[in-house]
Amino acid sequence: MRISVIGCGYLGAVHAAAMASLGHDVVGIDVDEDRVRALAEGVSPIFEPGLPEALREGIAAGRLRFSSEMSDAAAADVHFVAVGTPQLAHGAGADVSYVDAAFAALREHLRPGALVVGKSTVPVGTAARLAEGLAGAGARLIWNPEFLREGRAIRDTVAPDRLVYGVSPAGDDGVATLDEVYAPLVARGTPRLVTDYATAELVKTAANAFLATKISFINAMADVAEATGADVTTLADAIGHDARIGRKFLNAGVGFGGGCLPKDIRAFVARAEELGLGDSLAFLKEVDRINLRRRERLVDLVVDSFEGEPAGRRVAVLGLAFKPESDDIRDSPALDVAVRLRGLGAKVRCYDPEAMPNARRMHPQLKYAATAEHALRDAEAVVLVTEWREFREMDPAGAFGIVSRPVMIDGRNALDAEAWRAAGWAYAGMGRP
Repeated sequence: MRISVIGCGYLGAVHAAAMASLGHDVVGIDVDEDRVRALAEGVSPIFEPGLPEALREGIAAGRLRFSSEMSDAAAADVHFVAVGTPQLAHGAGADVSYVDAAFAALREHLRPGALVVGKSTVPVGTAARLAEGLAGAGARLIWNPEFLREGRAIRDTVAPDRLVYGVSPAGDDGVATLDEVYAPLVARGTPRLVTDYATAELVKTAANAFLATKISFINAMADVAEATGADVTTLADAIGHDARIGRKFLNAGVGFGGGCLPKDIRAFVARAEELGLGDSLAFLKEVDRINLRRRERLVDLVVDSFEGEPAGRRVAVLGLAFKPESDDIRDSPALDVAVRLRGLGAKVRCYDPEAMPNARRMHPQLKYAATAEHALRDAEAVVLVTEWREFREMDPAGAFGIVSRPVMIDGRNALDAEAWRAAGWAYAGMGRP
């Protein structure tokens, strides 16, 4: 099928490449001409495993191209809108101005009967409003939320755990057309839920709110564990065996970040307050507060290791991305911790396998190391904040000979505490004795 993808940031670039890999003829549209040029050359604007290969394959096969002209989307049968909805600059709500602008620009180029598919994460009620604007152009709208995990985005697009279609209650809703787009996914039995606009919008925000709540719950238990001498990792293992709870997202540590969970729960609360339902989601404010306090707690652990005097002490920070297999530093706990430690006067040296170019642009005042070994050299404390495999598999005996003071503060509880202690390190986790 002929497909356009409007907005080629993280979500759009992945979706365009994935749709081309399914055999469709895809054009990606973005207002950022530098990004368009890079994508057209098969260069990914982000670090995402598998994306560069998918881009190059689609371009080489003639199924994928990119443009900064919205008119180049006119021939498409299906238009995916995948622009961002960041947090408002002066508020907690979602900024939908980019979505509105994309729909307004696209509307001028729609053919009668065209299908527009919303992928952006938006406040509930947005799709119904946008559908009214499309009606005059004779186009249809389906809201089809994405459930991508950074580091696994290509796989999550071509092999998702579910498809959700939010459709209009009247007329031809385009379900058969979208089924044709996703034909390989539908054929292999991917669960498909067809619902109304509001439910489809809520699926994404509710899912992220639940995951954030689960993470903050186990981090609250980490506080209790520290106060009582319990081990939060064993606690998580034990309650995770309960099928009603499950072990995933019960890893205590410095908390969540990124471009989705933090801003999505804040936007969800803001929308609930607009609907007069602020009390119903008030607990998400505490979820957010618990999460932010974890960053303070990790900094406190480092400061405590210096008996309250961090100024002038050499600290190695391992990790800057908000999660491994990503170069995304949006609302990153790791970068926040590095900046806080420097603000306290510590001599901070950071290393991340992929995120340092982004971090340098945002925080040029930090010191960056070329390798993990360089970051560790003569350090008086090491802080692991992003659990890259390189860090998880680090040899504690080998690292012992590089630092000047063997203190490991594990902000992700990702290391084998006994192995590090056996190698001579003073090891501290979060919520571990």
